[in-house]
This record gives sequence, C-alpha cells and structure tokens, in this order.
Amino acid sequence: MKSGKQEVVYLDKKQALAKAEHFCVYQERSQKEVRYKLVEWGIRGDELEEILAELIVNNFLNEERFAKIYVSGKFNIKKWGRIKIKQGLKLKGVPERILQKALYSMDDDDYERTLRHIAEKKSETLTEKDKNKRKYKLITYLQSRGFELDLIYSVLKQDTN
Repeated sequence: MKSGKQEVVYLDKKQALAKAEHFCVYQERSQKEVRYKLVEWGIRGDELEEILAELIVNNFLNEERFAKIYVSGKFNIKKWGRIKIKQGLKLKGVPERILQKALYSMDDDDYERTLRHIAEKKSETLTEKDKNKRKYKLITYLQSRGFELDLIYSVLKQDTN
C-alpha cells in the first residue's frame, strides 16, 4: 500500500543541471523557484550556486525576462492590477529594481481601459440597490484585483460624469 508521500530522489550535479534546464525551458522561472527545486532535489551549497550561475550564463534563467512575462501574463490574461502583480513578483523573489522596471513597462492607457472594463462588468452584476453600498462593493472588488485606490476613484468619477 502506497502512502501519500513522494519518495525524495537526490540527483548529482550533472543530472540536476539537466533537470533544471528542462524546468526552465518548460516555463519561465524566477531564481527563487529554481533554487527551491534544486534544494528539493538534494543540491546544496556550492553545487547549487554553480548550477544557478550556469543557468544564468546559458540564458535558461533571466530574472528580467521572467518579470516581464509574469507582468504581461497576469495583466493580459488574469486582469490583475499593479499591486497584486507586485505582490506576486515579491513572493517569487524578484529584486525590487527589476520588479519596478517590469511594472512600468505596462501601458498606462491599456491599464486604465482594463480597469474601466472590469468596473463596468462588475457593476452590471451587483444587485445592491443602495448607491453608496454599491459603490463600496465595486471599490472593494477592484482593490481585491490589485488596482490602486486613487486610480479606481478617478475611473469611477469619470464614469459618473
């Protein structure tokens, strides 16, 4: 009878490098994600750092590229705002400088247009009759999607005029 635990398989440096390359080719990864996987495979210390360095040199691992793709995907597909995207990048261990550069690569007009579209769609689904409660629910929803409060107020103000 099998238990729910997976058996831990420890790899040597060559196997770990090959597996890490495949891991990075399959999908863009942050250094933190790759570091975590290498530790999971039993690689530690100098070997871990050497593998990471080799992945960076051979362009399998690129934090800037990862951050741009992450921002693009979370905004275009999931329709997340900058605050939520920033939190996600921080969780992935992306340095602040790279994180800011990736966030500012977003088109402001497209960002505002997306916020307006999400607000309109959500507004149509709200059943609340009280105008203030309705507005509060909409603002809360848009904040939960990661949009900035000042921009939310600006968009909602434009829509009521």
